[in-house]
Amino acid sequence: MSVRDLIPWNRGNNQMPTVFRDESVDPFMALHRNVNRLFDEVFRGFDTTAPFDRMMSRNGSWPSLEISENEKEIRVMAEVPGLEDKDVEILLENGVLTLRGEKKSETEDKDRKFSERYHGRFERRLALGREVDEDKVEATFRNGVLTVTLPKTEKARANAKRIAISS
Repeated sequence: MSVRDLIPWNRGNNQMPTVFRDESVDPFMALHRNVNRLFDEVFRGFDTTAPFDRMMSRNGSWPSLEISENEKEIRVMAEVPGLEDKDVEILLENGVLTLRGEKKSETEDKDRKFSERYHGRFERRLALGREVDEDKVEATFRNGVLTVTLPKTEKARANAKRIAISS
């Protein structure tokens, strides 16, 4: 007697056993379904569908900022498309610049019996790390870009120290 004769489903035919032909009972298909379910549950929160969420950048911080600094001033530029200057608030206290805003939108079409409402808020805080002349801070808003110019104090400019690099 050979080893092949001991395997019951291998006698006379080369088909898989009927137990494994059914996908609902196949252990490999069950494992495949469970792994897919696991990935679906893990990544469920990453697909945002709310209209305001589409404005969020990939890392979740909106608005995106561009910060530049020279010896005289710090300049912060925030991209806030679709907002107006009245929708944005700027605060400066204890060396922290706070940008806040709110976007509201309502769309209604009575002919097609369609309406859509959504709103969203944002708040970004930046620790400046330098002394800023609070009386001379300026902000401009043009074409969806908010620019905040923060002039440094004389003390902050004097504290800048160049460090020589040795090789």
